[in-house]
Amino acid sequence: MKKIRIPVSGYRENVADTDLGPQSPITEQLKGRLPWIYLNTATALFASWVISNFEWLIAQVAILAAFQSVVAGLGGNTASQNVAMIVRSLALGKITSKLIWRIMGRQILVGLLQGIAIGVVIGFAVTIWRGDPYLGLILGLAMVGNMIVASIVGTAVPLGLNALGQDPALASSVFVTAVTDSCGFFIFLSLAALFFNYLT
Repeated sequence: MKKIRIPVSGYRENVADTDLGPQSPITEQLKGRLPWIYLNTATALFASWVISNFEWLIAQVAILAAFQSVVAGLGGNTASQNVAMIVRSLALGKITSKLIWRIMGRQILVGLLQGIAIGVVIGFAVTIWRGDPYLGLILGLAMVGNMIVASIVGTAVPLGLNALGQDPALASSVFVTAVTDSCGFFIFLSLAALFFNYLT
């Protein structure tokens, strides 16, 4: 695995160039990708464990199961957007150590605003569709929370992997999926448990 070292304003970024492509030897593809898939398997099981702690809730309010993937999926997509921006900026040498906290703060704000914008739309849509304003409120609040988490993780993970000399483009998705899924499920189901007596 070749490392491209890009010096930037007193800060040294290590953006890995894996050279992996669809025509790469099968052994090289397995060597580069399979460890991360194993890690993804472990994190997926962890997300399932999070859900299992709310079996009683889902058993009584079955409709919650239909909306879990909405919260986790949109959170994952938000994090993936952040990863793409950060990886591209690292490769172009646009990120310095002095900018990291400013970038993080800005992305958290973007995540908050995106969460509010999407949460309001989903909340109203679900309220009209299901006739349950509390379910709409739960989904809206969960969307805000998970998009903030997604923005933090989608920014911090590629920066952290890059600092460790790992390829952020190849490995980031495993970590951001794990966190956004687990946190999305936990936030959504915890809010549902909090408002349980009001759900219809």
